[in-house]
Amino acid sequence: MENMIQYPLKTDTCDTRVAFHTLGCKLNFSETSTIASSVEKENFKIVSFESFAEVYVINSCSVTENAEKRVKVLVKKVLKKNPAGFIILIGCYAQLQPNVIAAIDGVDMVLGASEKFKLKEYIQDLSKKPKAQVYSCEIESVHFYESSYSTNERTRAFLKVQDGCDYKCTYCTIPRARGVSRSDTLENVIQNANRIADAGLKEIVLTGVNIGDYGKGEKGDKAHKNTFLDLITALDSIEPISRIRISSIEPNLLSFEIISFVAKSERFVPHFHIPLQSGSDRILKSMKRRYLSSMYVDRVKCIKSIMPDACIGVDVIVGYPGETEEAFLETYHFLNDLPISYLHVFSYSERPNTEAISFKGIVPTEVRSKRSKMLRGLSVKKRRAFYESQLGKTVEVLFEGVNKKGYITGFSKNYIKVRAPWNPDWVNTVRKVKLNKIDNEGIVRFSVFN
Repeated sequence: MENMIQYPLKTDTCDTRVAFHTLGCKLNFSETSTIASSVEKENFKIVSFESFAEVYVINSCSVTENAEKRVKVLVKKVLKKNPAGFIILIGCYAQLQPNVIAAIDGVDMVLGASEKFKLKEYIQDLSKKPKAQVYSCEIESVHFYESSYSTNERTRAFLKVQDGCDYKCTYCTIPRARGVSRSDTLENVIQNANRIADAGLKEIVLTGVNIGDYGKGEKGDKAHKNTFLDLITALDSIEPISRIRISSIEPNLLSFEIISFVAKSERFVPHFHIPLQSGSDRILKSMKRRYLSSMYVDRVKCIKSIMPDACIGVDVIVGYPGETEEAFLETYHFLNDLPISYLHVFSYSERPNTEAISFKGIVPTEVRSKRSKMLRGLSVKKRRAFYESQLGKTVEVLFEGVNKKGYITGFSKNYIKVRAPWNPDWVNTVRKVKLNKIDNEGIVRFSVFN
């Protein structure tokens, strides 16, 4: 991997079109938006990824399986549109496997975690080289923080408040892709939230790698001296924002004080996404997770006791090394017995430079697939039961801006998806509706609105 000494010579940019595509999480989306804005300020023209452009930027992800395959598919798609297109890869996979990406036919440049926010400097010279240029560094030197938020959607914004992770989960590559846990200052977060409000958006989704760990400054120190509770307390006072949603928070960091605060808040919505990964304490210990199943149960019970209509989403991994049939069924029954609302199911995949890759008890791929299918079926059942529990209730729905086959869709505060015939006047508006029935696609319709 190379370190950048100086940037390419600046050329005329006013006619150069740049297209972005984002893979992965809400955090990636927030960063893509900020990087695109910085490029646009340099007089580059930002266009849709489906359009013809001189430069194509792919923000990659390492969490989902087949990261390299997904990148290759996108690169081929770009080259069909513009064989001379200049293709740049950024993001987590670019940091973890820069040389693998650089070897893909058509890729011109790879920017690691230390360089992606300097994209505007790297695209001043778009002359193609004999091989892809790699600009990256060791992740230990990535300890600065870059504020980010996205306003690409017409109804909600993803607001980055934290980056990196200090946890050592045995299956995870994120600490190697993003570095130590560090946070934005409270002042910057509030300033960005107000900018989002000024843009007319109604909802903010707080994002990060481990947002419950909010409070650490650059280099992972405790410079900010603020907690996640301090953060949400401050954000709760921003009146133009109708809703604030917590994207995902570790169970050991979801304190009873945070749950109680959300229950009383007028802006923070009753929707929690809490990673579990396994219902087996033996597997949780092997994963080096920082809680056991009893703590998870306590958090879910606390939420439901004071917010009975709250939506609770769960991340779970199947096929982790050592997950016997007994351990999997323990997870299945654990989830089946909990009053949760939906699951995000991931099949374990071996990742280089993780502790778990050397573990014994490898689960065959076909078994992982079978278990994944079982839990996805459970997720459908849980979501249906949650939706049915809400029928007949009146809720506020924030409608989105996409015409989906003649329908407009939106979400209630507690994350119930509803739809109605397309009406452009409803875009980015909150409507009070009475939930009526669940259609064949598992989406709720309503009969009364204002």
